Amino acid sequence: MKLKDYVWPVVGLAAVGISAWLLYRELRSISLDDVIHSLYAIPAHRWVLAALGSLVAYAALAGYDRIALLHLRRKISWLFITLCSFTTYALSHNIGASVISGAVVRYRAYSSQGMSAPEIALLIAFCSFTFMLGTITLSAVVLLLEPHILQRFNEETPLYVSYLLGFGALALVLLYVFGSWLQLRPLRIRKFTLEYPRLSVVAQQLIVGPVELIGAAAIIYFTLPEAGNPGFLIILGIFLISFSAALISHAPGGLGVLELVFLTGLPDMNQADVLAALIIFRLFYLLIPFALSLLVVLFFERSQLLLRWYKKDPES
Repeated sequence: MKLKDYVWPVVGLAAVGISAWLLYRELRSISLDDVIHSLYAIPAHRWVLAALGSLVAYAALAGYDRIALLHLRRKISWLFITLCSFTTYALSHNIGASVISGAVVRYRAYSSQGMSAPEIALLIAFCSFTFMLGTITLSAVVLLLEPHILQRFNEETPLYVSYLLGFGALALVLLYVFGSWLQLRPLRIRKFTLEYPRLSVVAQQLIVGPVELIGAAAIIYFTLPEAGNPGFLIILGIFLISFSAALISHAPGGLGVLELVFLTGLPDMNQADVLAALIIFRLFYLLIPFALSLLVVLFFERSQLLLRWYKKDPES
């Protein structure tokens, strides 16, 4: 094994350990009964809205792959794309990039559809970029409309920092759109050819990326009580910070990272209520999709095994 094969697992475990220690300091005053009471206090219709938010998020995630295939001018059935995307993100969100990469799942799936390794690599990179584009776009919106959000993490942060970051993020997005409109020349790196996406593809990226993040953040927003709730834009902003930190940390399922960032960013809310909302988020966005993705993997591998067996002995 190469050094990098050891580095990311160590980074992920270290992130979990540090987050767990910091989280313990935050949660010493909260009892399990408080969290259970907060879960029971959530109205039934808010559970339904949270579930719908999860469906919206995973539907948009399927759009990531579809847009990438559109850019590559590859036609694959919607059902296959949806199942592949769902399985990829359900596994990678839970297990973490330190143990299994979404690249492995996508390569196994799309290679069965005749796609080459370079094409799959470009697809993976394009999906990651669509996520980054959505994060940058929504970050710009939140920072410009709710500039006080950074003061939730550091009270001494001046407002102009939010405006600078917000306009800077917005400028990056506009620069990307402008480059697509100009149709800049392709970039060739050895065997790889990176073409600038068409304007129609970029437009879809700017819709699908933010929709996925909004759907995921809505799970938490709908399950938080009204008392002390700062509003959806603030919840969305905190989610963007926590989710990005969880991905960077490589902690499986963002374990401890999400909780720490949300508890820090929502000091005016009951901590038990915040934890209850995050438990539901993990249930709808992580655990249930993870269980379903395992069934998809088993079905896919069984079908591939039967296909190979049939090719070897077609008469039987």
